Amino acid sequence: MARQSAEKELDDMTECPICTEVFTDPRVLPCMHTFCLKCLMDYGKDSQPGDSMACPMCRKEFTVPGDGLSGTPKNFFMEKLVHVRKLSASQEAQHIACDVCSSDEASAGETVKLASMYCVQCQQNYCEQCSLYHRNMKSCSSHTQVDIGKESVSVEQISKISPAMCEQHKSEEMKVFCQECKVAICLMCFIKSHKTHDCSDIEEVSDNLRGLLVTDTDKVTNFLKKTEELLPRLEKGKDDVIKHLADVEDEINIEADKMIAAIQRDRVKLLSEVGSIKQNQLKQLETVKQEVEQHMTALESFKRYSETLLSSGTACDVTRSANSLHDRADELMKFDVIGHVDSSLPPVNVTLTSSTLLDINARNLVGTITEEGQL
Repeated sequence: MARQSAEKELDDMTECPICTEVFTDPRVLPCMHTFCLKCLMDYGKDSQPGDSMACPMCRKEFTVPGDGLSGTPKNFFMEKLVHVRKLSASQEAQHIACDVCSSDEASAGETVKLASMYCVQCQQNYCEQCSLYHRNMKSCSSHTQVDIGKESVSVEQISKISPAMCEQHKSEEMKVFCQECKVAICLMCFIKSHKTHDCSDIEEVSDNLRGLLVTDTDKVTNFLKKTEELLPRLEKGKDDVIKHLADVEDEINIEADKMIAAIQRDRVKLLSEVGSIKQNQLKQLETVKQEVEQHMTALESFKRYSETLLSSGTACDVTRSANSLHDRADELMKFDVIGHVDSSLPPVNVTLTSSTLLDINARNLVGTITEEGQL
């Protein structure tokens, strides 16, 4: 049951919110929401470099990079999760070809051998024969191989020991963090471009940033709990508005019925006023509720992403995302949800002031509607 729950969580995390398919070339926005590059470009097809564009999920605005939406940062951690999903999903795993011998066999017209093992260090898929050769090679004898499509494959197992390779120097692992540029780099990058910068061991930086991320996640989790507690209050507010104004409507009808046709015009007018107030107040409450739920979505998204990063991310994954997540957490916490709800709740103390039946010249024989007070 726990494995099924973990698999569902992995499936949910690796599906694009726009196309609802497994991520293809995932790109991350400053708000930490991730989308397929193609989906993002289709969504913002009218946006130009330098324009402000709203996140499709939380509506947080960001500036389109100078080279367009294709310049948005890649989410390397999400790419890794997508790869883990393919390895652990039995149906998808059955169709993974051997990276070593499949191309030669395909060109010769032979049946392509399917992979059964995955080398975490080399990040390659092997059939049984190639896996045996690979294991017997002296340089690869210490590598970790896992069964593809079997229960042994997990996010934590592959993500944590899978090395993060440099994009510019494909064979180099990123082991250094440049404090000045705030990026993870390999030794070749350090020698060529960052030698004069303040650089540290990526593991040490990761330890410090993990602490920051743990603190931010705890804060967001607590804030999420407080925000959730506002929903029953809003639901009660809706019920109170409906019940209170229903009582006022009954009172209006009783007074109006006493005067029958002579005051029909006034009754219709008053009911219209109450209906308008009810509609406006319910609309206002619903709007506030939607805003709170939207903020909850952002909080839950942050919590889920950061927890997965903490449990499954490498040092490089953490260093790439922690500062952005920290800024996002600060931004999420700045929204005073409780104050926003308190200031946005509509008044509900609507009362009917009856007019005397003897005052035939009164402007409104049934009474007048007044609005005061708050929930």
